Amino acid sequence: MKLCIPINENNGLESIPYGHFGSASAFLLVDTETKECSQIPPTSSTHGSGGCAPAEELAEHSVEAVLVGGIGRGAIMSLNGAGIKVFCAIPGTVGDNVQALNDGKLGEMDPAGACAGHSQGNSGC
Repeated sequence: MKLCIPINENNGLESIPYGHFGSASAFLLVDTETKECSQIPPTSSTHGSGGCAPAEELAEHSVEAVLVGGIGRGAIMSLNGAGIKVFCAIPGTVGDNVQALNDGKLGEMDPAGACAGHSQGNSGC
C-alpha cells in the first residue's frame, strides 16, 4: 500500500508523524511492503488550514491511505471521496506506524471525530 504521512523533518522510517495534516511542512510517501520512502513538499493543493484540497495531488502519487495524528473533517471527506483511507497515527516513528498498520492495529478515522480546531485539543483520533 502507498501511504502518505505528514512530517516536519524527513528521517525516512525514523521520521515522526506530524501532529496535524493541514500544517505539516512536508509529506513522506511510504510503500508499506517494501518500506521505500520518498518526500513530497506540500503545495497549494495539499496544504493550507481550512483550504486543504489534497485528494487530487495525493491521487497523482497513487496514495491509497494517509496516516495522521490530526486532520480536519473536510480533508477526511475529500480524501475518502477520492478513495484514500485515513488512519490515526500512534506515538512513535513512521516505521512503528507502518508496522502497526500492517498488523491491523490502526483505526480508520471518521469525519465525525476530526479536529474541530487547533484550540479544541481534539487530536482527531
